[in-house]
Amino acid sequence: MPGISIRKAEKTDAHRLADIAYRAWEAGIYPLLTKHDGMREAEQKRLSQAVAETLNRIIIAEVDGIVVAWCSRSARRAYIPFLFVMPELQGHGIGSMLLRRMESMLELEGAERVQLETPADNVRAVRFYEKQGYRILALRPDGRAAHEPFMSVHLEKRLAPFYGEIDDD
Repeated sequence: MPGISIRKAEKTDAHRLADIAYRAWEAGIYPLLTKHDGMREAEQKRLSQAVAETLNRIIIAEVDGIVVAWCSRSARRAYIPFLFVMPELQGHGIGSMLLRRMESMLELEGAERVQLETPADNVRAVRFYEKQGYRILALRPDGRAAHEPFMSVHLEKRLAPFYGEIDDD
């Protein structure tokens, strides 16, 4: 896909990032859930909060200057909590590009492994991560309410960390 660029997120991107995350959730996760009143609104709020809390650790993909995907990392460990691509652009390599860039950033910091999780019922996402070199470590409840058990797949990938010095000049 021509015209793809990756950059750090900026404050002005926050609303667009939350919208992309919600649209991806609505297309990929929502159909797997037992619906209840207020679910969509609660998820919109949760995703907006996630963007606000991790904005300084988010990288985004743009196609011809339009933000279409994003990926974030944890502050204290080599963990990727979020990777979202607009549903209509999934399957075009944008998520793979973002994931590889985030992995490279972690390698430069010396990370030997990176971990992430995705809902077990989201088979498309699990297969995507496996194609990217991740292996399944565990299957566990994701912490949602007891009346709606939802299993999460915990995945890990070995990295090739950089051990040299990075010259800031």
